[in-house]
Amino acid sequence: MKIYYDKASTARLAKLHREPGISKYFLRTDNGACTMRILVIEDEKLLADSIRTLLMNKGFEVEVAYDGETGEEYAMLGIYDLLILDVMMPKMNGYEVARKVRSRKCGTPILMLTAKSGLEDRITGLNSGADYYLTKPFDTRELLACINALLRRQGTQVDEVTYGNTSLDLSSGMLICGADSVRLSAKEFDIMRFLLQSGSRNLSKEIILARVWGYDSDAVENHVEVYVGFLRKKLASIGSNIHIEAIRRMGYHLEIKD
Repeated sequence: MKIYYDKASTARLAKLHREPGISKYFLRTDNGACTMRILVIEDEKLLADSIRTLLMNKGFEVEVAYDGETGEEYAMLGIYDLLILDVMMPKMNGYEVARKVRSRKCGTPILMLTAKSGLEDRITGLNSGADYYLTKPFDTRELLACINALLRRQGTQVDEVTYGNTSLDLSSGMLICGADSVRLSAKEFDIMRFLLQSGSRNLSKEIILARVWGYDSDAVENHVEVYVGFLRKKLASIGSNIHIEAIRRMGYHLEIKD
C-alpha cells in the first residue's frame, strides 16, 4: 500500500477527529501486534455502526466516516488496509471518492457496499476503482468473506514480514535474524512492521504518528525518534543487515547494509 500525504491534509484530519462527522475505534491484540485497519465510509449511521461493531469483534481496527467528503480526506492518507465504501452519500458519492483515491495512485482495496444493484451501477463502481461490489441487503458472512479475500490479495494475512536478512513474526512480535531474536514492545512492533512493509519508501514522522498513535493522541514527533532509536539498537543486537535511515524533512526508510 502506498502512502500519499501532505502537511495540510494532516492538519485537516487532526481537526476532523474533533468533529462529529467521524467516529474512531482502535483495538490491539494481547501481544501488542497491530491488527488490520479498515475505514468505513457510510452515511447510514445505524448500518455503519453495525459494521463497525461486527469488524471490531473480529479484531479489526475501525474508523467510520459518515459522509463522502470526510471519508475521502481520510482515505487519501493511505494508512488503511481496506476501504468499505457506500455509493449514495452527502457531499460526495462513493464513485467520486473511489476515483479520487485511485487518482492519487493509492492501491488500498475498496469494497463498494450499496443498494444500487443494477448492472450499470456495478460496472460504474468497478470502473471507478472498486475491487469488489457487494449489494445491500447482504449476509454478514459474505461481507467478512469479501474482506478476508481482499486483505489476502494485498498480502496482509501473512505470518511474517521480511526485509534483508531480518523477519518480523506477526503473531509473537519477535524480530528475527538467523538464530537470534528479540521481542518488540507494542509501539516498536507497529513502527517496525510499517517500515518493513514500506521498505525503501520514505515515511514521515507525521504519517507514522497517524498510523501508530492515532490522530487523537498527544504523542509528538519526538516519540517517533525515541522508538526508532530503540529499534536501531534491537536490530544491531541481533546482527540485522537492515538500517533505519533518516532523511531530513522526509522521514525514515529501510536500507540494507553491505
